[in-house]
Amino acid sequence: MQQQMSKPLRIGVLGAGHLGRIHMQQLLQIPEWEVVGFHDPHPEKCDAINREFALNPFPSADALMEQVDAVDIVTPTTTHHELAVRALQRGLHLFVEKPLTRTVSEANELLALADDTRKKVQVGHVERFNPAFRAALPYFADPMFIETHRLAQFNPRGTDVSVVLDLMIHDIDIVLHVVKSPVKEIHASGVCVVSETPDIANARIAFDNGCVANLTASRISMKNMRKSRFFQRDAYIAVDMLDKSTEIVRMRTVEGEADPFAVTIDLGEGKGVREISFEKPEIPTVNAIREELRAFAASIVSDSVPMVSIADGAEALRVAHAIYDGMNVQKA
Repeated sequence: MQQQMSKPLRIGVLGAGHLGRIHMQQLLQIPEWEVVGFHDPHPEKCDAINREFALNPFPSADALMEQVDAVDIVTPTTTHHELAVRALQRGLHLFVEKPLTRTVSEANELLALADDTRKKVQVGHVERFNPAFRAALPYFADPMFIETHRLAQFNPRGTDVSVVLDLMIHDIDIVLHVVKSPVKEIHASGVCVVSETPDIANARIAFDNGCVANLTASRISMKNMRKSRFFQRDAYIAVDMLDKSTEIVRMRTVEGEADPFAVTIDLGEGKGVREISFEKPEIPTVNAIREELRAFAASIVSDSVPMVSIADGAEALRVAHAIYDGMNVQKA
């Protein structure tokens, strides 16, 4: 039953690093949220946030949790589980950045705790809110082959986990959301170039319904790229999540004479002629992080399942670990 929110929900942010700063910036622009404050163990980061946003740091995570309805965990992955447990045990709603936790067992513990406390938990798979992906959603109809490329220039900020958990997990979540079929088998390989864990990885995921997804991720590229391609019966959908563009190419069987100005393909004797159409949906200018944080508030107010639920985050993590554990890793 939908509740009417008489006043903003109180939220605290744990983590004042690069992404934590962005979260605070966006939360301050969402009427549904009142940012009570933040906590970070690094004084220099606290001073910077205080100067920029006039937000006072709390001396500890627990002190902050005592004053809020929800917490936003934007800390290193290794700390997610401990902080999330403390938040849920206090009866707080929870937004936690991806990956949900470091291990699958930690994620399973949070799943059970969230179920027991009946609190809303949303995981920060922000590409679900990318306007280019959202524009493509109405066109998906059982894709049977998916190809993704996520390339990033090197940033030591993400090297506490492998490139699978750092970058590829975004596309794992997108693929699982679109395909909606159990994973049948996984083949993967990776190369360690500058880190002790793979910096480049490729995974082939086969699903029970016959769909195959080929995912590539690199964090030592010379340029950034976030492109996904979806192939289905009589259609090809290309989504550029970096440039925020979507293109749909569709084919239909021509009845009678083909339009002389249309793009067509002759399939051969007796197989007919197909007309090819191109469509580029209009992409709204929105901030995906703001949209995901607004959706989190909406799930609390309406008592509904978050758009990226804790179950979604746990499943993406499970597949990511299956990829990593089965990976043939090479040292460059």
